[in-house]
Amino acid sequence: MKVAVLKEIVAGEKRAAAVPATVEKMVAAGIEVQIQAGAGLASGFSDGDYQAAGAAISPGADGADVVAKVQRPSEQDLDGIPERATLIAYSLQSRGDAAYLEKLKRRRISALSLDLLPRIARAQNMDVLSSMANIAGYKSVLLAANALGKFFPMLMTAAGTVLPARVFVLGAGVAGLQAVATARRLGAVVSAFDIRPAVKEQVESLGARFVGADLDQHGEDAKGYAKEVNADTARKEKELLLEEMKATDACITTALVPGKRAPVLVTAQMVEAMRPGTVIVDLAAEQGGNCELTEAGKEIVHRGVTIIGAVNIPSATRATCSISSCTSTTRRRGSSRSTPPTRSSSPV
Repeated sequence: MKVAVLKEIVAGEKRAAAVPATVEKMVAAGIEVQIQAGAGLASGFSDGDYQAAGAAISPGADGADVVAKVQRPSEQDLDGIPERATLIAYSLQSRGDAAYLEKLKRRRISALSLDLLPRIARAQNMDVLSSMANIAGYKSVLLAANALGKFFPMLMTAAGTVLPARVFVLGAGVAGLQAVATARRLGAVVSAFDIRPAVKEQVESLGARFVGADLDQHGEDAKGYAKEVNADTARKEKELLLEEMKATDACITTALVPGKRAPVLVTAQMVEAMRPGTVIVDLAAEQGGNCELTEAGKEIVHRGVTIIGAVNIPSATRATCSISSCTSTTRRRGSSRSTPPTRSSSPV
């Protein structure tokens, strides 16, 4: 079998579909691996690193049985993929794109979008959603800390005591729990909201205060995923969030529903109730945003509140989505280190 790893062409995408460590595993399994020239440079891996791992450097996917990408290939790129090959990507974003699907069908390409894999125990080592959400949750706190005009931790100085920042996380799935843990490590006072009572223990185990336990209806289905609530519960939820936002310095929103627009949790009224100088980091910006005022890919200021609609946050940490292990990998000087994805029964 021959596997080709193609270079990412989407602006700002720093991830690669395979790293030298996973290339070694594929080669050891008898797979012939070819890497498109420069495919790993944005992730900190040279062509020489891949060659040392046993891969060949090639201009494209000629003769490949399997083609690996992070972002989906453009329609023009599909012409360079051999017919009857198998395409594996982190996300093909093909829902509702009939023209793209028709082209795949016409070229007889079998396409696998890893973000659509069921999040079940036996598919754990292929759970790219959890692994990337873990990174996004971590990075979101750093973005908030950088944008906030005060310290996260409490500081005692000769001039007096600086109180810690108050961080509010909406959604206690993988990204939310990582955001809670990271904000706590930085010394902030953290609270987290979720409509599922089952995550209360997880939030409190990280040293944060859980918000939302008093709602009449809990939005949790039989599999532990969030679901829609009735109008009365939604109203009470917004009242609860409004009061919490008034005392918040940094809010991080993480609520996503696969294949659908992200739910709006933070209204314009809530934003206007926040103090000037506070920050919102919206991890759902690419799917419409959890904040009513979010603009994907932009940082805006509304009545003194900074709203960061960052997109493709996992790429900012030079993380990779490897087709052989689907682990997140961060380049260290002189070595590579792989970190397995964090598991949770909660959605992103």
